[in-house]
Amino acid sequence: MKKIIILIALLNAFTPMIFAQKNIAQDERMEWWRDARFGMFIHWGLYAIPAGEWEGKEYPQIGEWIMKNARIPVAEYEKLAQQFNPVKFNAHDFVMTAKNAGMKYITITSKHHDGFAMFKSEASKYNIVDATPYGKDVIKALADECHKQELKLCFYYSQSRDWHEPNGLDNDWDFPKERDFQKYLDEKVKPQLTELLTNYGLVGMIWFDTPMTISEEQAQSLKNLVRSLQPACIISGRLGGGVETDYKSTGDNVIPAETVSGDWEVPATLNNTWGFKKNDHNWKSPEALTRLLFDIAAKGGNYLLNVGPTAEGVIPQASVDILAKVGKWMKTNSECIYGTKASPYKMEFKWGNITQKPGKLYLGIFNWPGSDFYLEGLKNKVKKVYLLSDKQQKVLPFKEYYNSDTDHHRLKIDLPEEAPDKVVSVVVIEIEGSASVETSICQQADKTILLSGILGEARKGNQPAELNFTARGGGANWLDTGINLTWNFKVENAGTFKVDLVTTETGSHGSPVWQGGQIIKISCAGQQSETIVTDDSREYNPRSQYWKLIHTSAGKIKFEEPGTYQLSLVPENFTENKIGFTFKEINLIPVR
Repeated sequence: MKKIIILIALLNAFTPMIFAQKNIAQDERMEWWRDARFGMFIHWGLYAIPAGEWEGKEYPQIGEWIMKNARIPVAEYEKLAQQFNPVKFNAHDFVMTAKNAGMKYITITSKHHDGFAMFKSEASKYNIVDATPYGKDVIKALADECHKQELKLCFYYSQSRDWHEPNGLDNDWDFPKERDFQKYLDEKVKPQLTELLTNYGLVGMIWFDTPMTISEEQAQSLKNLVRSLQPACIISGRLGGGVETDYKSTGDNVIPAETVSGDWEVPATLNNTWGFKKNDHNWKSPEALTRLLFDIAAKGGNYLLNVGPTAEGVIPQASVDILAKVGKWMKTNSECIYGTKASPYKMEFKWGNITQKPGKLYLGIFNWPGSDFYLEGLKNKVKKVYLLSDKQQKVLPFKEYYNSDTDHHRLKIDLPEEAPDKVVSVVVIEIEGSASVETSICQQADKTILLSGILGEARKGNQPAELNFTARGGGANWLDTGINLTWNFKVENAGTFKVDLVTTETGSHGSPVWQGGQIIKISCAGQQSETIVTDDSREYNPRSQYWKLIHTSAGKIKFEEPGTYQLSLVPENFTENKIGFTFKEINLIPVR
């Protein structure tokens, strides 16, 4: 028995050396992550005890930031550790909640901004084993269960913000501005990262966050440390200092408006908070989450969806129930998520979106069109069409069309009258060769034409101009009336179309703002109209939940015949404001 214990101890001692033997190439390191597409985020710590409330006052911000938002002194906040006793924690329940939802990896807050470690640490006694009555290493339990269930375990680690440490960043209510940040990195961050990468087996990823003022040299030293201990460990996009990492992270709860090149991930919440808040019951529906999962995969990204366990160590039942419903859909349709690549199309679709694998396109249809469905612009020869949910793969009738006058391809599919799935119905198109589609904007299946600002050509006079758009798709700081946008697009079904001009709210997610009053001229097909941007109607935007879309009716355009057309949007007058013109898109909607 002693020999076995000694052997295990020796293996543990040499773990870093074993991991460091191989120089891992980027594609090899990212292979499992690209295949996964869906992961669970867990924000869990002392902040689950106040649960959004301090000294009788409820704080509206996210739960895990209560120490800063309530400006709680370290000496007071530390006392929470003496109360932290998550006796209902069960690692198996956590992991199976993720696995049953179809998630392939778990990222847990090993240390958040409050500085408290959820693992046994020799670098700081302010940890769950040494400072709480619970006295157990929950990270160790999770690591063992993840390895057993074949899920990747990843660690969130706040490398810069640490409100507990005098030399960490961002606590200006306890500590003076002068601090030795390098000392904090050397004495706490690097030792704790070493512990995480040494004591828990193979680690899928270190998820850094809020780099603040970390320098390039300091950030590079953290990257080097991770690479030296576990070369296969992925490093997330928020390391800082301009240091290149393995993938990009979007803003929290922000789904890009277009396909993004490279590897990227959307961190998102099930309600409004990350850490548990007892009064936050603003849960997203499983239907909305399933559609977002598909939409993110269709743009080439991963979806990291958060749960916030209680102080007792239980994932809220609402979270469990929601994820179970997502998992039910995944059980039937996971083929269109795992290992897929982004849609071959640049344009968005009103009916849903597309993922792909070699020889296959997966059409995720959110808004079922009825029996007649048209996919525009697909050049490949189609071999077979069927519903992914149909185990027999019964062939759906289809017909391919090509208009040589407009050089336009069209695929007609005869679908069932009723949607086979009320959330996302997936139609599989098997094709010859790699997917090839028309690059121009095409009329969509419902005959509408979507002109996204991101796909427009910006010009100032006769010269190309730079016009920035946020990840949400809205114009950013468009204050120059000299810049205009143009689009070229194909019309197959001519007629009269209503012009729907769409702008978006902007600002912080807690205080979104919008301002109209801009005068816009639209020219197309020999017709012109002038419109004042007004708030005619508002629409919830599931891809950017905190910022609503604003619709303005901008007249009508008549297309006499099929063909290729150009539409120009020219600002005539911008109202004086700091927001600018937050333009998102123009929808041309056929008049029935």
